[in-house]
Amino acid sequence: MARQAELAACLEAVLGSRSSANRVLRAGAHRERRQDLHRLFGALLERRELFVGPLPEEDAALGGDYSAEDKYKIWMRHRYRDCVGCLGELMAHDAFQVKELDSAPMKFVELEAQHPLIKIEWKGTLTFPCDLLKVVVDGLLPTHEDASLLISRFQEYMEFDDVRYFVMKAVTASIGQVMQKTKQRPLPFYQQNVFFLISPINMPNKESEMVKFMVKQDNREELKLSKLQAHRQVFEKMWLTFLKHKLPTGLYKKVLVILHDSVLPYMNEPTLMMDFLTVAYGIGGAISLLALNGLFILIHQHNLEYPDFYKKLYSLLDPSIYHVKYRARFFHLTDLFLSSSHLPAYLVAAFIKRLSRLALTAPPEALLMIIPFICNLFRRHPACRVLVHRPGGPADMSEDPYIMEEEEPSASRALESSLWEIQSLQSHYHPDVAKAAAVLNQSLSEMEDDISGLLELSAYELFDKEVKKKAADVPLEFELVRGLFGKKKDIFAEHFSLD
Repeated sequence: MARQAELAACLEAVLGSRSSANRVLRAGAHRERRQDLHRLFGALLERRELFVGPLPEEDAALGGDYSAEDKYKIWMRHRYRDCVGCLGELMAHDAFQVKELDSAPMKFVELEAQHPLIKIEWKGTLTFPCDLLKVVVDGLLPTHEDASLLISRFQEYMEFDDVRYFVMKAVTASIGQVMQKTKQRPLPFYQQNVFFLISPINMPNKESEMVKFMVKQDNREELKLSKLQAHRQVFEKMWLTFLKHKLPTGLYKKVLVILHDSVLPYMNEPTLMMDFLTVAYGIGGAISLLALNGLFILIHQHNLEYPDFYKKLYSLLDPSIYHVKYRARFFHLTDLFLSSSHLPAYLVAAFIKRLSRLALTAPPEALLMIIPFICNLFRRHPACRVLVHRPGGPADMSEDPYIMEEEEPSASRALESSLWEIQSLQSHYHPDVAKAAAVLNQSLSEMEDDISGLLELSAYELFDKEVKKKAADVPLEFELVRGLFGKKKDIFAEHFSLD
């Protein structure tokens, strides 16, 4: 309490008389009382008692030809700069309770935006305190610890169109400064923090939506801040700078999950993501599955040509596809890629055959999705129905001409084979799977099955459905009980009766 009273007295003295200006040094020592420092320098900014324009060196200014008024303002401006620097350092404090008050530097951003320290030389001069905001952004992006909680507290400021614009520019500059020193090695904490900061960015769809600004500019129409294209250019440059550096595997997946929804639609040139997506598609596993979303957009909406695309898609079909977390997304996109009636029969047959072979070890919930999926492929591509109607499948699996290990679909000999795998599923232990597989014994209807509700079917849902089924009464054969213990030819049955 004594320290708080002392600080309050210092602040009142500084605000009351310039003769007490030196006491601001004592106030600056109490950095934990940030709200009071904010009040102090907020009042000084409002009174225009801080030097406006390029700040001279302190020693040179105090011994130079400046007036006493200017010397006072220059000295106080240096104290203000020291205060902001201290607050930036506190954002790296070990105790979260200390660094979470990042609203203090942002309060100074607001104050400086209202009372700029930049000389306005022409109408429309940008007065946003970019350097001060960069101090905040750098504090949000430490290289050695997770700052996601701190970043979440900052997100409310990203609703301002001008703050978002300059945060994106500051992040781009930060990535260039930090990542160039790593020699292509990932910095997991830093890159994760950058992702937490930029992934929730909500970009406007129309220029008319940009109406919320922290800095009230007199002639905003002349500034880039009012132009949607300028925002998209900064957004695009930020993401391209972020993604040109090697990412940790887990972060790769997080980026690919949001890329098609939250990034590509807001880029001026989405095709610039082609290199990143093609590299991700070639990595394999879950990363390749997730890259499909972005590639689908580039192929169908921006005429991207990807040689051997279907060969790579075919190679992704391995036993894990029926078990991975992203199964629904993968089969939804695969369904779209195989929807064209212009695909050659050998290619579709190779996909059908490989999916059927992998189905032999798939769980029931996946089988209930993949069997209608295969039926839809037969409806779209009648030339492949020879797989179903070829009589007398192989007596032994080794006689099947289909080559499972062949990476090239055209060389897999799938059209020479038969669909004995689905026939074997007609004897599956799960009655719903056996019933679904039996559909291929009949003529398929022209209407495709809607598989959207089956893509995310889980084992829990399947089990829950079975538990809730009402069983019909089943007649049972049994013997009437005789005697005390119910055994035939028992001595008790001779002497005791249940009548």
